[in-house]
Amino acid sequence: MIRKQARQRRDYLYRRAQLLRDAEVSEKRAKLRASLASGKPLDPSIANDKSLRKDYQYDESAPDMSTNEQLDLDDEYAQLSGIVDPRVLVSTSRDPSARLSAFAKEIRLLLPTSIRMNRGNLILPDLVKSAQSAGLSDIVLLHEHRGTPTALTLSHFPHGPTMSFSLHNVVLRHDIPGSVRGTVSESYPHLIFDGFTSPLGKRIVKILKHIFPPREAITSKNKMGNRVVTFKNIEDSIEVRHHVFVRTGYDSVELAEVGPRMTMRPFEIRGGTLENKDGDVEWHLSQYTRTAKKKNYL
Repeated sequence: MIRKQARQRRDYLYRRAQLLRDAEVSEKRAKLRASLASGKPLDPSIANDKSLRKDYQYDESAPDMSTNEQLDLDDEYAQLSGIVDPRVLVSTSRDPSARLSAFAKEIRLLLPTSIRMNRGNLILPDLVKSAQSAGLSDIVLLHEHRGTPTALTLSHFPHGPTMSFSLHNVVLRHDIPGSVRGTVSESYPHLIFDGFTSPLGKRIVKILKHIFPPREAITSKNKMGNRVVTFKNIEDSIEVRHHVFVRTGYDSVELAEVGPRMTMRPFEIRGGTLENKDGDVEWHLSQYTRTAKKKNYL
């Protein structure tokens, strides 16, 4: 089983590397074609690259797709997006406090198609192996420090990516003043992503939205649903809010916060699954960022 997973991982990485190489060449050739048509000067790295002109006359039928567009044809979520509802496992670090266990339950309610598992004494490789054997698509692992949730790790199966967030200002449902009490609605929520404009921000949006099941097209008011989950980027801090809404008029609604409420700050995106510490680092928050000039990554 381990050899099979390693072989599948190598095949995926090889196919991904080939696709990335072909996509970069295709993007450069598209810029070359546009420059020849408009007469504008090219970047010297493209203009002096003789290999781009090889078989150029036979490349006219190739679509002008950017690198990201070609990579989307074979990304990690191609087999899941819009076809199968994600099945997410929510768990915690070992020996969790009562507050972390309550937070894990609320994350389970936030994700409609997720399940929660008490970790017990399971080590990380065994936890990942049991999740994969059960046919789960993702795992959310919560961490704490002295009873306060401090980190969230999200990993996609079978080949990654794995994304790590630090958690701040975590407020549980019952600590939110005026929050909705009683049973939490588990209808498929509407998702709002605001402020994610950079390529890194769009990458994070893709990772986050695929742990929620897709909603069907709205054909009537009865199928509109009543939940909305908001991810708002404010200076690289992602504010997460969970509301239910009720229509009070033809074009007006009333919102009521359900919770939990938290702030997520990404600090690493890595290839591979949760237990694979040797995966390629796709992005990480650089050191000494706080002492340098402020830069917004998302």
